[in-house]
Formats: sequence, structure tokens, C-alpha cells
Amino acid sequence: MRLLMLGGTEFVGRAFTEAALARGWEVTVFHRGRHEPPAGVTALHGDRTSPDGLAALADGAWDLVVDTWSAAPRVIQETARLLADRVGRYVYVSSCSVYAWPPAAGFTEDAPLVDGAPDAEQTAYPHDKRGGELAVLESFGEDRSLLVRSGLIIGPYENIGRLPWWLSRTERGGPVLAPGPRELPLQYIDVRDLAEWVLDAAAAGLSGPYNLISPRGHTTIGELLEACVRVTGGAAELRWTAPEVIAEAGIEPWSQLPIWVPPGGELHDALHGSDVSKAVAAGLKCRPAAETVADTWAWLQSVGGTAPQRPDRPVVGLDPAVEAKVLGA
Repeated sequence: MRLLMLGGTEFVGRAFTEAALARGWEVTVFHRGRHEPPAGVTALHGDRTSPDGLAALADGAWDLVVDTWSAAPRVIQETARLLADRVGRYVYVSSCSVYAWPPAAGFTEDAPLVDGAPDAEQTAYPHDKRGGELAVLESFGEDRSLLVRSGLIIGPYENIGRLPWWLSRTERGGPVLAPGPRELPLQYIDVRDLAEWVLDAAAAGLSGPYNLISPRGHTTIGELLEACVRVTGGAAELRWTAPEVIAEAGIEPWSQLPIWVPPGGELHDALHGSDVSKAVAAGLKCRPAAETVADTWAWLQSVGGTAPQRPDRPVVGLDPAVEAKVLGA
């Protein structure tokens, strides 16, 4: 199998590249040259935002292309048009953000979508992702397109900082503001499970949209944070705090307390309430939370304890002074 990976040197793209190499596939990585791709790939350099930035792709042919682009849809449109006659199938890693707000709990792939335009410049994330989907469909049609609507992605190489923040916080020890309730169900997908399912699905010729995230209730916030305490040495003391107390303190869910959002609201339904039965029926398997946490911790230590940070994403996490104030109260 010949894979063209657009990106392939960081987080999601790197997981795809490593998974494909492990299968013995022939992998070409097209990237800007800012980070080294894994050994064993054919590296092509180019900047998709620049004139003639796709020139390095002009002569190749591949069975499959995987694209994770999150900005201006017109960039995907240009890429898809160039590759339409030389690639068998286009996989676009989209997002559950493409569903119209607020999505109902248990939303499926048939839920209403936001507007998007395949030739648009960068606007807002949901519309950009939907525009990217339309750009792929425009050149590859429904039969040759696989639209992967992922939810929260965590695991090794994470450059957003959500799970790495919790690992760093529990390593520091002492009382930790743990957002409750402890049994609150979570949905996320380990980046490696995402890559394995997509490669299997593409090789099998699957097409169309799929919500790709763990089944609802795959784990809980309690299981996740307790795993963080265990792998970082056990010196932290989780102090479970009611959502009402967190709200009264003005602490923002998701951004200041990564991964967590309070139960019973639209945000929780959107982030931790999607129906993934279609992907499960097509072979989705999700590893235990403890394995994701342990492997992310091992990777984080291997890079010196500080995760790389994407410059286009805000820094996440809670100020220690704010945490201490809430716990003291």
C-alpha cells in the first residue's frame, strides 16, 4: 500500500506515519521541513499555503492520501484537485465540530451540519473543517472519500497539552483540584487507535463520514486522573470538587481544566456524547485509559517532561494560585 501523508511529523500525522510503516507500507511524507519525520519514509518538502507549494507532489501516484489540515479549506481544495487522478482514496481527518450547535446527545453522522465552502479562506474551526470535507468530496466524490469526524484526541506526541498538563500537575504532587463528579463519563480517542482504524478502513475501501471517538462511557474522569497519579509516582492527592464550586470560582472547563466539562449541559453532550456505533461496527477498538496515560507519560519523559505546543492553539491549564485558592476555600 502506498500512503501519501500530508504532514506526518507531529501528533496525529506522526501516529499515521508510524502505523503505516509498522504495516510495511510505502510511506511518503509531504511536509514543510520543520520537524524530522520517522525513519523509513520518503520525504517531500513544500508549503501548501505558498504559490507552487505543491510542486513536489506533481509527479507521484499513491493508493491513499491522509490529510489533517485545519485551516483554510481552499488549501485542501487545491490539494485534492491536484491528486484526483493520481490517488485512489482521500482520507480527511475532520472533526465532530462540523455538526450544527448544539448537537443532541447521541448524535450520529446524520446530524445537521454547519455551513462551509470548499474555496474559503480560514474563518472558524467548525466551518473550516466542513469546508475541508466539501473540498475532498468535490474532487474525489463520496465513493473515494473517507471523512473521519474525530472527537478529543490524546496520546503520545500530543501538542495541544491536555493530557500532558494533567500528567505534569499530578507529578508536582500535593492537593489537586479534581473536577467532579468522579464517575463522569468521558469520550476521547487515543491517537494510535485513530490511526489504526483509519488505515484499516481505507484499505478495506470504506467511504463516507464516521464519528471516530471511543464509545460513550469508555472511561471516566476518575479513572483517567487516578491513572495519572499512579504513573507519575502517586504523590498527588485528588480532591474531588463539585462542578458548582468550579463554576463559582470562574474556572473555565476544557481550557483551564483540560478534557473535563461539567455534566448535564450542551458542551458535555457535544464533546462526550456522540454515537460511534457506525465506527464500532466497522472495527473500532479502543485501548484502556491506563495504557494511553502510561504511554503518554513515557513519551513526555522522553522529551524532557515538557510537551511541544502548537503555536496556533492556546495554552491550557489552571494557574496554581487559583487552584490553591479554591482548594483552600
